[in-house]
Formats: sequence, structure tokens, C-alpha cells
Amino acid sequence: MAKEVLSRDNIQLNAVLNTQEEAIRQAGGILVDNGYVEPSYVDKMLEREEVTSTYMGNYVAIPHGTEDAKTAVLETGISVVTVPDGVEFGDANTVKVLIGIAGKGDEHLEILSKIALVCSEEENISRIVEAESKEEIIRLFDEVN
Repeated sequence: MAKEVLSRDNIQLNAVLNTQEEAIRQAGGILVDNGYVEPSYVDKMLEREEVTSTYMGNYVAIPHGTEDAKTAVLETGISVVTVPDGVEFGDANTVKVLIGIAGKGDEHLEILSKIALVCSEEENISRIVEAESKEEIIRLFDEVN
């Protein structure tokens, strides 16, 4: 049976992160710990960030691996890390929501479109940052189809 793309184990609320690298390692580490990716995927996430920032605006960053990291993806999944106090990301951008992505084959496109729908509304970003339970975040993603 395939894993859930977003489960309680994939969510960390109220993280305190000091650097962009720490933030990416946190989002990627969750994917590693829960069996979605091999540890090498996290290095590819950092590599990807050097090529171009995964900061999307609205306090959201969507770190993911480079194209050649596909082989390190075991299952499609996402991690969500909330950082209410924010973490600096690149050129004076502040990130409060990190969504780590690992997509098998072309599944990452479907995930990206769902994330884009959720994150396109500032109200949803606030709901994620202020969430008091992991279920609130799962419900929010489930509402968007």
C-alpha cells in the first residue's frame, strides 16, 4: 500500500530555524525519516536551492531536489514545517511555511498544483502558520481539489 502523501508524521509545527540550510535540511529530513526519500535527496534539495530559490512569495518556500535526484525518491510525499517567527531565505525573504516535496515520476506536478492552490490564498498561509494541530493542516490540503 502506498504511503499517504501528507500524514501527521510529515508535519512539524512551530519550528525554530536559524538558516535557510537548516530549514531545507529540516523539511528534507522529515521525508528521509518517514521513508519517502534516500538521505542523498536532502543534498540535492540544497543543490537545487543554489541554482534558483524555491521561495514562492507569501512566506512560502517549496524546497525539492534537482532533476537528477529522482532516483533518490522512494515514494511521493510532502513535508510541512511551520516557522511562525520566520527564517531568512535568500535575498531578505522570510519563510514561515516550508513544504518539502518528493515526487515519483510526474507526480510532483500534481502535488505542486495542489500546493499552489492552497498557497495562492494568503488566508490559507495564515491558517497553516497558526495551526494548533497537524490535522488542521491535513484538512486544509484535503479541502483543495
